[in-house]
Amino acid sequence: MSSPEIPSKMKALVLEAPNKYGVRWVDTPKPGPYEVLVRVRAVAICGSDPPLLSGTFAGGKYPLFYPMIPGHEWAGEIVALGPGVDEFKIGDRVAGEAHKGCGLCSMCKKGRYNLCENFGNMEKGHRWYGFIANGAYAQYQVYSIKAIHKIPDTMSFEEGAMVDTTAIALHGLKRAGVPPGGTVVIIGPGPVGLCALQCAQALGAGRIIMLGRGHGGKSSRMKVAKELGAELVDVQVEDPIKRVLEMTNGKGADLVVECSGADIACSWTVDLVRKGGSIVLIGNYKKPISLPMFKVVFNEISIYGSRGNPNASDEAIGLIASGKVDVKKLITHVFSLDEFDKALETFVKRLDGAIKVIVKP
Repeated sequence: MSSPEIPSKMKALVLEAPNKYGVRWVDTPKPGPYEVLVRVRAVAICGSDPPLLSGTFAGGKYPLFYPMIPGHEWAGEIVALGPGVDEFKIGDRVAGEAHKGCGLCSMCKKGRYNLCENFGNMEKGHRWYGFIANGAYAQYQVYSIKAIHKIPDTMSFEEGAMVDTTAIALHGLKRAGVPPGGTVVIIGPGPVGLCALQCAQALGAGRIIMLGRGHGGKSSRMKVAKELGAELVDVQVEDPIKRVLEMTNGKGADLVVECSGADIACSWTVDLVRKGGSIVLIGNYKKPISLPMFKVVFNEISIYGSRGNPNASDEAIGLIASGKVDVKKLITHVFSLDEFDKALETFVKRLDGAIKVIVKP
């Protein structure tokens, strides 16, 4: 079943080789069993997209094939149903997530499909859209019904494209647990960090301290963090560990959330957290990092890794729809797919105070 106006060809951003990509006309895909065809209305550029395009993501391991279509933070509407689909209907407005597990392995059976044991095995049913399966920088794309979530009519497609980022922050916080009324330190006021700030508030944190660069209105990201209720520590002008300890009467934070991916920031975390506290690492780190493990042991510090956003999208949609997470504050630029080069440059170089950049196919 499909809408009659679906064209046989579509525009898509095609990655042909490392650093070789552009908007091309390609065949419009057709949905298979338990898949839908969506008309992509908005895609947010993710921090993982530039290294993927340059062939340096995860040491050059991904993508698994060329040519491929990247992009994984999106929202759109369903225009065709594959065989067996009765959970959705044509016209449904949906947001997507990147991970879809095989459904067969022990991790998938536990609901941890982001850690699928058949990772990369397309024949077993695993998908990581935008990385090892074609993604959303296209006018149309096929997705499993396991990787899409309905969004309300009151939510714009641009906001829907922010569900993935919000859910990543939410998943990390829920891994570690936000102590009601407690103090949370967040490192990195990027899109994930700013979403983590708001999610932590929604989950009951009493105080948020944001560590970043450019205190006092010099950074659009720190400015937004302040507007959202965070206390600011500029790591370029203050010793972050010393300052946080001063702000917490020498105890440290109940929870430290590392979102920057900076090696030095990760090394701060154990000294920022209080005895019996927790650390969650959401950033991507490029090399081994030394931590004072004696403090981890003797202070009973819990450290959590966090990958993707399994089982978090519906809750993220609820937080955005209710206004408890205001993603509109983070969307600074919108471009057409034909302007992708300009959109990417704006995002990478943070031109004109860019935080989150949206592409509209």
